Amino acid sequence: LLLGVLLWAPWWALHGAPLTELSGDQDFQLFLQRNLEFTRKIRGDVAALQRVVCDTFQLCKKEELQLVQQDLDTVQAPLEQCHRRTFQAETCFSQIRAGLRIYHGSLATIRDLLPGHAGLVETLQLDMANLSSNIQQQMEDLGLATVTYPTENQDPLPTFSSRFRHQVSGFFILANFQQFLETAYRALRHLASL
Repeated sequence: LLLGVLLWAPWWALHGAPLTELSGDQDFQLFLQRNLEFTRKIRGDVAALQRVVCDTFQLCKKEELQLVQQDLDTVQAPLEQCHRRTFQAETCFSQIRAGLRIYHGSLATIRDLLPGHAGLVETLQLDMANLSSNIQQQMEDLGLATVTYPTENQDPLPTFSSRFRHQVSGFFILANFQQFLETAYRALRHLASL
């Protein structure tokens, strides 16, 4: 039994190892390093907007707003494919791109909430579109299946029953986006370390 476990353990560890054949590919490693930096920049911009929401509206702690969150339809893009044992780069990259698209649209709520910071929101949206485009290009270069999204339509802004709910919605959009970016960053870093 012990021999069986010892022989099976290395295989199980390799089962979830993504794209080991690309670990030495210089172009792929360059892509990962550049987009790790890009993701760090986006995370910094989201953190700056979170500080503005905290300073302006005194909305700083998720725990204090949990009850209000239940009544809001806040977006939380999934990234479970990026931290499963059976990690696959193709599905993780696809989820990152889909999430970036979701949050790109959600940031219109932030722009409306913080009109004095519209420039930062627009820069953030541009950076997100560029990161998504970089990932799509890399997926195509690797021969992975990609989804082409239609050109952005400006959906109407959601309506809120009060200014406070608008502010809380903005808080959760940024908090959820920051959590999404942290997972995406860890996934890219994991690939870079192979």
